[in-house]
Amino acid sequence: MIAKISSGKETAGLIRYLFDTKKAKDHTDPHLVASWDGFAPDPGRTDDVDATRRLLVADLDLHVKQGRPLGRAPERHVWHCSLRAAPEDRILSDEEWADIARRVVAATGIAPEGDPDGCRWVAVRHAPDHIHIAATKVRADLRTARHWNDYHTADRELAAIEKEYGLLQVVRGDRTAAKRPTRAEQEKAHRAGQDKPARERLRATVRTAVAAASSIEEFVHLLSHIDGVLVEVVYFPSGDVRGYKVAAEDTTTAVKEPVWFSGSELAPDLSFPKIRKRLENIDPQPTGQPGRRRPNPWHQATAAAERVPHHLDQADDEASQAHLAAFGEALDALPLLAPQALRPQLREAATAFERATRSRIHAEHHHARALRGAVRAMVRAPAPKDGAILAMFLDAAILVMIAAARWHQLRHHYQQVAAAHQTLVHLQAAYDQSTAIPLAALAQRRPPQQTVDRHIRHLRQAVPDHAEQVVEDPAFGALTAALAEAEAAGHDPERLLQQVAGQRVLDDADSLTRVLTWRIQRLSARPAPSARARAAQARSAAARHTGAPVPMTAAAPAPQQSAQARPRSR
Repeated sequence: MIAKISSGKETAGLIRYLFDTKKAKDHTDPHLVASWDGFAPDPGRTDDVDATRRLLVADLDLHVKQGRPLGRAPERHVWHCSLRAAPEDRILSDEEWADIARRVVAATGIAPEGDPDGCRWVAVRHAPDHIHIAATKVRADLRTARHWNDYHTADRELAAIEKEYGLLQVVRGDRTAAKRPTRAEQEKAHRAGQDKPARERLRATVRTAVAAASSIEEFVHLLSHIDGVLVEVVYFPSGDVRGYKVAAEDTTTAVKEPVWFSGSELAPDLSFPKIRKRLENIDPQPTGQPGRRRPNPWHQATAAAERVPHHLDQADDEASQAHLAAFGEALDALPLLAPQALRPQLREAATAFERATRSRIHAEHHHARALRGAVRAMVRAPAPKDGAILAMFLDAAILVMIAAARWHQLRHHYQQVAAAHQTLVHLQAAYDQSTAIPLAALAQRRPPQQTVDRHIRHLRQAVPDHAEQVVEDPAFGALTAALAEAEAAGHDPERLLQQVAGQRVLDDADSLTRVLTWRIQRLSARPAPSARARAAQARSAAARHTGAPVPMTAAAPAPQQSAQARPRSR
């Protein structure tokens, strides 16, 4: 059930509209279902409609007229609330609508329950699926009604009413959504032949700039060099940056002035202080060192994304919210890096997930420093020529979406749940499109049957509950090719399978075989361990199995991990 609340200056005009049956075709049987005292004159149940309507207006305006000479009647003294049931809901009786109206005026402060001085009001039903509540805001004690935040108090009451009456439970927000374009903005964009209003286009542009920048200075620089966007930086008297404003060159006022939007007018998380806080919490990426191969930034970003579901399983909600916000930045950046054919779906995914990156939970952004750093490194790397690299990241992104929807669902963030589900549809479409060529290329390199049989035995050891499902999957040929190539590069395929199977969220995968394939390829891209290191790993594994201590002299020194490869607890 949805409420729409407005105010006005003329009681007579509102009552005239509510009981009109000539101009308003859906006003089939207008009549009162409830009133402030139960005895208000009903123009819908009388022979002299005009006279009764005048009586009703006079009764509603009584306290307004009494308070006006004393300066206690506001100019906009009319309170109007429409309540509409969902199309799927059953038809409510007049008595049920009357009860709903009483609860709403009590919850909003128009006529608190048990208050004899509450405002005068009536509930009019002129169609089966909705009612209108008309009230005047001056109480019997000539004070103005305290109805601050009435839309949200009405919304809370309607949520309870939906449960009690067995009605459709409407998805409600938490006041963290970005401001929608006004009707005037939408019509202006339509007249100009633009697909979206300036506010929405600028929001996407600023989010992309934030995702690509690693500092405030770089953010402003990137934003200032985007075609079609005007940027104005606002400074304090001290010279420090106070904020920023953006405008679209193709959207102006009647006098040809730019229509400016501050960051907070685009979205709550795009205000300058919030952007600065996010950009301050990015792990710097180390420069290349002589004699050491720098890890692939896409592999780093994929590994960071694969850890997000694990973070969402922890008890720290602020850290979880930070990882969702950081992953939103990854999706914002992805259309810049993907092939042209995939960009429409990826843009839609980023736009949809934007709603799931915010909630009433405060994000502690320092928890997601590693993910943000990995995303910036990915943006600065050359666009991948191998479609498998993008497929690996999209595979991890799909699992993040499933975990994000579950996390929001457990916290009753229903708009965010819907946004995550919508994002999943677009990511799945992009993933299916991106995997066709690399999977087919891998399948053509399928090893001999003897090697395949050996890998099947390894599978039954590593994933005994899923081995048959993996073998029967059409992508199994690609997996065996990936295992064979990893083995040729010096890796132990059995150990690789155990490693990837030990990672989380395998059960959520649509195709476990493809997940294993991408993870095997990513892990096998790292240098294979030396023979001495493999021997030490084998002795360590045997010791863990038997419980025996590992001789210190037999163990090879563990190689030092780089900062970006080291697993992070945050």
